[in-house]
Amino acid sequence: MRSPGNAETTPRIRLNRERVLSTAIELADAGGIEALTMRRLGEVLGVEAMSLYNHVANKDDLLNGMVDAIFSEIELPSHSDDWKTAMRKRSVSFRDVLARHPWVTGLKDSGTQPGPATLRHHDRVIGTLRNGGFSVALTAHAFSAVDSYIYGFAMQENSLPFTTEEETAAMAQIMLAQLPVKEYPYLAELMMKHILTPGYNYAHEFAFGLDLLLDALGSARDAES
Repeated sequence: MRSPGNAETTPRIRLNRERVLSTAIELADAGGIEALTMRRLGEVLGVEAMSLYNHVANKDDLLNGMVDAIFSEIELPSHSDDWKTAMRKRSVSFRDVLARHPWVTGLKDSGTQPGPATLRHHDRVIGTLRNGGFSVALTAHAFSAVDSYIYGFAMQENSLPFTTEEETAAMAQIMLAQLPVKEYPYLAELMMKHILTPGYNYAHEFAFGLDLLLDALGSARDAES
């Protein structure tokens, strides 16, 4: 029998800022940003909440770090692609990241203290547009328009009471059964001839709107030159 002094112990994983941020993101993904408190984060990490302040200055610093970590997941526009292809890939990646971390739409950028991943991301997007022939002013307009669309679509998608094609069809059937068709004929038509068609998925609307926006920005760029 081993003596207590020789008993095997499980080594503690060293706490650092990266681990604090990744665990905080996991908590937010599981229960929303409102479920994230310093006390709860400390419990999950197996430390007192005060120990966290050795790695994050305060709750705002924690949130800023989390947002910066999320920006690091977004595919950066590639220098080898033309501006429209690069912006499309980046936008699709951004929307996918927001779908994985829906709480981010309520936080967005890190305010006056953006992290390195956020700054690198913004600089690459701006550079992609500038190298694609956009003026400084039109670059600002394009960046704002594209990101407003991405954030807005993500928020709308997150608020829907259905996620799968089957749930969408079932919800539409219920709504259609209760809808006074003669009073709202165009709404009924949209539901019957579009939403209830086989394979309909609201998520597919994203690509159509994105391409429409990018085409319009391309036209604006061409008109400027």
